[in-house]
Amino acid sequence: MAHSVESRFIAIVSGALLTVVAPLFTLLLTLSYNEAIRSQRNHIEILLSTNTQALARPLWDLDDDTINQITGTLVSDPMIRMVEVKDTSGQLDVVQTAGSDIIQDATSTTREVIYKTTKGPVTVGKLTVYYDDVGLLTSLSRTELAFITIFILAVLTIVLAAIIGNRFMVIRPLMRLAAAIEATRRLGSRHHVDWRSKDEIGRLAKSFNEMQTQLEKEELEIKNAHERKTEIYNRTPAMLFSLDRYDRIAAVSDYWVQATGYDRTRILGLNFADLIHPDDRSLFQQRKTANPSPDASHNGITVRFHCMDGGVMDALILEKPLDSGDAAQQSTCLCVMTDVTELSQSEKRNRQQAISDHLTGLFNRQGFEAILDLQIRDADRNGSELACLFIDLDRFKAINDNLGHAAGDAVLKQFTLKLEPLLTPLDSASRLGGDEFAILLAGDKVEERALEFCERVCAMLDMPFEIENNSIRLSASIGMAVYPLHASSASELLQNADMAMYSRKRTGKNGSQVFDSSIMDRAREHAELERDIAQALSEDWFEAYFQPIQDLATGQTAGFEALLRLNHPDKGLLSPAAIVSLAEENGTIQRIGNLILDQSIANLARLSRLPGMEETYVAVNFSPLQFEPGLPTRIAGVLHRHGILPGRLVIEITEAVIMKDDPQIRAILNAIHQLGCRIALDDFGTGYSSLSYLSRFPVDIVKIDQSFTRSICDDTVDIRQRNRMLVEGIAAISHKMNCTVIAEGVETEEQKKLLTDMGADFGQGYYFARPQPVQRLIAAFDAASGQSRVAARQA
Repeated sequence: MAHSVESRFIAIVSGALLTVVAPLFTLLLTLSYNEAIRSQRNHIEILLSTNTQALARPLWDLDDDTINQITGTLVSDPMIRMVEVKDTSGQLDVVQTAGSDIIQDATSTTREVIYKTTKGPVTVGKLTVYYDDVGLLTSLSRTELAFITIFILAVLTIVLAAIIGNRFMVIRPLMRLAAAIEATRRLGSRHHVDWRSKDEIGRLAKSFNEMQTQLEKEELEIKNAHERKTEIYNRTPAMLFSLDRYDRIAAVSDYWVQATGYDRTRILGLNFADLIHPDDRSLFQQRKTANPSPDASHNGITVRFHCMDGGVMDALILEKPLDSGDAAQQSTCLCVMTDVTELSQSEKRNRQQAISDHLTGLFNRQGFEAILDLQIRDADRNGSELACLFIDLDRFKAINDNLGHAAGDAVLKQFTLKLEPLLTPLDSASRLGGDEFAILLAGDKVEERALEFCERVCAMLDMPFEIENNSIRLSASIGMAVYPLHASSASELLQNADMAMYSRKRTGKNGSQVFDSSIMDRAREHAELERDIAQALSEDWFEAYFQPIQDLATGQTAGFEALLRLNHPDKGLLSPAAIVSLAEENGTIQRIGNLILDQSIANLARLSRLPGMEETYVAVNFSPLQFEPGLPTRIAGVLHRHGILPGRLVIEITEAVIMKDDPQIRAILNAIHQLGCRIALDDFGTGYSSLSYLSRFPVDIVKIDQSFTRSICDDTVDIRQRNRMLVEGIAAISHKMNCTVIAEGVETEEQKKLLTDMGADFGQGYYFARPQPVQRLIAAFDAASGQSRVAARQA
């Protein structure tokens, strides 16, 4: 470095000399040289002019002595080397030289010698003078040579002083700085520069020493940090290890060594994949392909790791690439390995539990759907069939209600135990929830096997279940669908089997039903009706039709029954029975019931404005699902809003409501009765009729079902007589319990007279009037009232 810096310094100084001093010196020499030449020429001219005049007469006279004397004078001049005089006649040729030297390469100047005669000027000869040209250095005077010499010595002195000063003041501290840097590089320790001055070099040396001190401090901190990192790496209670870019083990923690049993010195440098189970190596090697970005985060991979003692652990490996700043080492990564063997086993148990029913041990719905998907793929691949059976235990809810849920669980367990022997290894059973089970039958002739399986299940249920000293009899409704005959997907297969089961349940339970297109048609009708109900609620298509109830003794209209009607703009009036059944299924019965209640009270308020209608009442049918704690309050609010007294509202309930003997329903009925409303028991005698209902519930009105009304005029004498006795008995008992009796379904005069004789108080049926919109009913009453007034005036 010293040679390079010094050489550059000398080169700079030499360049400055060549650029500035050399041109000045050259200019000085040139000016001196030109001045010398000019002086020489002027001196020669003077000598020639003077001596040509002096030689004119001697040449005219051919006077040798005088010519020699003149030429001798010329030769004595320092500039003249030789003089030659010739006359024009050629008789005279005088040559004189300065010394004995042979004249070579001399410059000559010739001048004619002219003599002035009386006849005029005559050329009498020639004078030739030989002299040396002035040289570049010879033209300099002594003063000039002394000045140039002094100038050169001064320049050389300055240059030498600059070089020596540069060596001591610049090169020397730089060499010390370079030596300190080189010592730091070779020895690794921080060396300082021993140089103190107040110039730039001193400040540079000071800054370098401060930098070395700071670097030494930082290196110490880095060393301590590295030691702490190494200690943390080894003491962290986790299996840490590092891999290089080729997945070779670069470092392992003490905890890793302790957990795996390997020796650190032997394990370093080995490929980590060699310690992984062969079946999992591809997963480990492809992890970088799955996460190509160095900064990509992932959830890690779980592989089987071989320990030193031959054991295998399930290891979850998470890794993080380390950015070392070196492109060749960017693939180096820090990894942490966690023993998840117990967790994996727990997850397997959890997965099994997630797809299993905890009560029966069968698959649950999630497990069934997974098995169904696999079975369908196998069936598609093998071109085989698959049968799905949907089993629902009939009247199972009664067991829970009467004997408790523990008894119900025991029944389900026993049913499962009886079901399992009917299955083959290819079959699968699951409990979908509650009392619903699904069976998958695979193999040959699955349709025949499925039908036989259904028969065996029904036969199995003929034997009662013995639970806690109770003999329980069950039946099952079974729906069957075959893939791909009845369905093209897993969800469709289960859905069709479910629809077949419900079809069997609606037609009598206790048996099996194979899916067919008619079931789908009924399901579509069911869905279409559900859409109609939803649209009717949103667009106000529901109406409360009124059917008059007449006093059989006087023939006066005592009240009306509000009957639900859905007036579809395209389909017309839809069946109320189907609407109520579906509304109770999908939970819309509350909204429909509230709507009909509001319309019924509003229509009664309109009818009350007619003459003779001020005391009439309206009877509104209520579903069991409508009896909730807020019902009495709602009824009171509707009556108050329309100005109707509570005694003019009759709440009609069926035997299904009071059969449950639900304390909550009983409390709600009592609250409604205390409000002032009356309670009517509809369709009395058609269900599980019990006279105890009349004593336990606040019943005010008993309505005899229309089937009894039709039977009292039956063509068969025995049927006619028995039904008349029943009607008479119901009327008598009802009257004894202070209940009013209303006969439904009165269609003929004969029925009316017989019911009157049997003790019925009121009648309702087509004989009096059909259910109709209240506007039409109002118009009919107005017309009848008008005719009465005309007849009265005529009378």
